[in-house]
Amino acid sequence: MGPGPSASPSGASASAGASGDDPLAALVSLPGVAESVDAMRKAVDRAYGHRVMRRRSHEVTSEAALRGARGSAALAGADWALEEVRRRTDFSGDPEARTVGAALRLTAEAGQLLSVWRQSPLRVLARLHLVAAGSAAEGASVGRPRLAGESVDEPLIEAPLPSADEVAGRLDGLNRLIIAGSSAPALVTAAVVHGELLALRPFGSDNGLVARAAERIVLIGSGLDPKSICPAEVGHAEQGRTAYRAAFEGYLAGTSEGMASWIAHCGRAVELGVRESTAVCEALQRGAA
Repeated sequence: MGPGPSASPSGASASAGASGDDPLAALVSLPGVAESVDAMRKAVDRAYGHRVMRRRSHEVTSEAALRGARGSAALAGADWALEEVRRRTDFSGDPEARTVGAALRLTAEAGQLLSVWRQSPLRVLARLHLVAAGSAAEGASVGRPRLAGESVDEPLIEAPLPSADEVAGRLDGLNRLIIAGSSAPALVTAAVVHGELLALRPFGSDNGLVARAAERIVLIGSGLDPKSICPAEVGHAEQGRTAYRAAFEGYLAGTSEGMASWIAHCGRAVELGVRESTAVCEALQRGAA
């Protein structure tokens, strides 16, 4: 099923059977969502309680950023070994190198945009696309939503593209939701932001990278992961491209089951990111990293 009104945040909340000024909060009542939120929260708390985090959290943050960027690039088709990502300094060559470079830049930029996100999400999304584009930033379509007739290069997501008018309307709706705020857990908000940007593919390129960077911003800015040590991108990549697409189809469907499945997939991604960073903590504690 292609993206339609039911796949928008307001449509998704309607599928949960609730109304009011906080549509995202309705998603918490979907089957299994509260359990996913609780499991993820416990995993994050355990990571923050690790003894290494008391004095060496900055090292864990740096490593999580590197691994998160590698995971996001892998989903975008550039599945490089971690050590290759760590070693490489020039990302201006072939398309895979440019994708890895874009993912690294986005991960670094995300932490600089937290204060802007709650006031102007669309400005942040434009900035993320500019950062992802890098040296191609001179193009007229870079840093703004696509216009009618403009193409999109996003090979991982094959669903029909919404029209430019629908993109504009739904981006406005997402913008208003973020500015208004929500009592929904960070996982729910992050999953909706991620899913909506994948559904819309508002830019001519790099939409998946931008969507996952926006998810990261929500998780950090909400206070769930203030030190950015729980890279969901790692978990999305570990679950695999096929599972990622299948869970996203649930978001596109906009049904209660589909939305719950997408949120659970995103929650599991954070848990797997936590597992990765916990392993980094253990290595630092042993003196192996």
